[in-house]
Amino acid sequence: MGIAGFVGNSALLGVGLAMDAFSVSMANGLGNPGMGRWERVRIAGTFAFFQFIMPMIGWVCVHTVVEYFRAFERLIPWIALGLLGWIGGKMLWEGLRGGESAAEGVPLGRGALMMQGVATSIDALSVGFTIAEYGLRSALAASVIIAVVTFAVCIAGVHIGRRFGTRLAGKASVLGGVILIGIGLEIFIKSFL
Repeated sequence: MGIAGFVGNSALLGVGLAMDAFSVSMANGLGNPGMGRWERVRIAGTFAFFQFIMPMIGWVCVHTVVEYFRAFERLIPWIALGLLGWIGGKMLWEGLRGGESAAEGVPLGRGALMMQGVATSIDALSVGFTIAEYGLRSALAASVIIAVVTFAVCIAGVHIGRRFGTRLAGKASVLGGVILIGIGLEIFIKSFL
């Protein structure tokens, strides 16, 4: 495979992996339509970091502890459902009761953002299996491309969410929570199909 094919395949893989992060970014934008540039970059950067690191962890696992990873792989949908369900449920609850974060758009906390990053990228661990034949440099390059694509996609998601969040005012947090819970359920259900 040539360089153009490698970059194209990695970018397409990045787009596919970034869709959950895009949706969560959009939900974050809905929940806080007044967020500043730094907050948008922080959200997209967190998702990009996890989309970079998870395939590399998977690659390392393939080359070292494959059997342990296969046992863990069955837990991935449960972890994603639990993390996204908890965060989405919290957003939904605050939106329905009219809490401060729904009305004022409080910035997303570091812990919640990290949980979102893990939940939306945990399936990227499996990408380590698909890039297992790559050498270390190629695996790093593929992971960097995936991260760059994820960053761009998530910036767009936050922007779209902010646009609609401004229009939806107080109900944006409810919609964002429903989206997060829906993504968690989608990941969970798709794992059994």
